[in-house]
Amino acid sequence: MKMEGMPDKKAARNETGADTSQGAASSSECGYAAPMARYVTLLFAIACGMSVANIYFAQPLLDQLSNEFNMDYSIIGIVITVTQVFYALGLLLLVPLGDLLNQRRLIIGQMTISAAALVIVGTASSGAMLFAGLALVGLLAVVTQTIVAFAATMAAPAERGRVVGMVTSGIVIGILLARTVSGILKDLAGWRFVYLVSAALMLLMVYALYMVLPNAARKIKTLSYAQLLKSVWMLFLQERLLRIRAVLAMLIFTAFSMLWTPLVLPLSSPPLSLSHSAIGAFGLVGVVGALAAVKAGKLADRGYGQRTTGIALFLLLLSWLPIGYTERSLFALVIGIILLDLAVQAVHVTNQSMIFALRPKARSRIVGGYMMFYSIGSAAGSISSTHIYAHFGWHGVCVLGASVSAVALIFWVVTKGANGAH
Repeated sequence: MKMEGMPDKKAARNETGADTSQGAASSSECGYAAPMARYVTLLFAIACGMSVANIYFAQPLLDQLSNEFNMDYSIIGIVITVTQVFYALGLLLLVPLGDLLNQRRLIIGQMTISAAALVIVGTASSGAMLFAGLALVGLLAVVTQTIVAFAATMAAPAERGRVVGMVTSGIVIGILLARTVSGILKDLAGWRFVYLVSAALMLLMVYALYMVLPNAARKIKTLSYAQLLKSVWMLFLQERLLRIRAVLAMLIFTAFSMLWTPLVLPLSSPPLSLSHSAIGAFGLVGVVGALAAVKAGKLADRGYGQRTTGIALFLLLLSWLPIGYTERSLFALVIGIILLDLAVQAVHVTNQSMIFALRPKARSRIVGGYMMFYSIGSAAGSISSTHIYAHFGWHGVCVLGASVSAVALIFWVVTKGANGAH
């Protein structure tokens, strides 16, 4: 199947670990000049959402897993930690390979192995087998970032922000809907059904991507794996914009986790006492904000990345005001969730649109390093918010979230002159 807008000849790119090119990539640098077909962008977004959802399916299943494998709650909680830790390792160890290997084969290979890992989890007969399968699922879920980098390379320069925005929205929507989908499938046929269905869907996606993705050959200078990983850190030393945008990513995803990790606690407690199904429905509210932020990529394409960032960070800070009224008004919480998810996604999309323009030949390494800060922020937000809730309640969480959001806004103000006036 030939993809619309793809060249007939195989694209070739020179690749080095010490690329020093600056500025936005031209279409010749990227290898693709024609606009990307919308159905391909949508396919990428769906693939990303499916892949990242795999590491969040376990959250509403912990009680079932605890009973199945006779584990204490204190031990079964490690399930979440294992997947997140191995996801972070994948960002460091696997994503940079997209700058060295054939990206089509890398994406298809990782998704195929991921389907096998999901089968291991779904058929696990012991706790050790369960943890091994989930570790592999977490490690391979980073294929999402390889897809984002590939989409940025395939997109024409004038549409890169829009494409990255849509594909990235697939990731956020996958995160937000994973708990809801997991709960529904578990109610239908048990927790194992969740992972086996996901494995089947992953294999269908592998076939779709196999038929659509171009098989671009690469003429590269040989890099050792160690040199490839070292070059990730070199990029951070050489690119101030990358450092700035990575810090912003860490701060916004800290705030994001500060809302979503402990949210179940006030919603399930008096006076609200909502059911788990009702609580899961709030993930659908978050999707509204994530979808609205797709336009942030278009604004970045027009050179308004800085202005978009500033407005989004202000909305992030503002969102904590209605979120603070959660225990009195669910409508206020809905408004707060939409604002927060809109803001986080807008900054995230703008960040990626900007950093992908820095080094056209190092996009996989750039996104791998950048997303490490996302993982740090997510972990910090989860740990700190639950600790604060235990001691100071929901208002304490909101104060902490607003404080982190204010730090992000101040940091942007101080550093906004680093990459243009818009």
